[in-house]
Amino acid sequence: MKFENKGFTGLKAELSRLDDCMLEYGLVREGQWDYERVTYDRKFELKEGIFYLRIQGYAVEGDVGAGKALIQLMTPLLGKYYYPHGVEYGEGESFPKSLAAQCEKILTELKSEIAHFAK
Repeated sequence: MKFENKGFTGLKAELSRLDDCMLEYGLVREGQWDYERVTYDRKFELKEGIFYLRIQGYAVEGDVGAGKALIQLMTPLLGKYYYPHGVEYGEGESFPKSLAAQCEKILTELKSEIAHFAK
């Protein structure tokens, strides 16, 4: 599920500021990065399954590995985890309405906070 029109696409911010801000909302980068890309995930364990809110971005300046990069964010996603295949975001997936609403709220608040330091 894509969260279109949330204002994340094209939003640019410094990596260190993003890391701190995302963590406040439970989105962690952990080992999900390379020198050009980052992925922030928040895991939701519900009776319907395991779901991930994911925000991805890529470096338009600098180097993620060095901790100094300007990151351009992409459209946030909500996916369902299937063992052993991984996370699926497809159109055919169904997501609990309460989870989608919770993710919408998180994204609205997060976007507002990032806007304070975005470039």
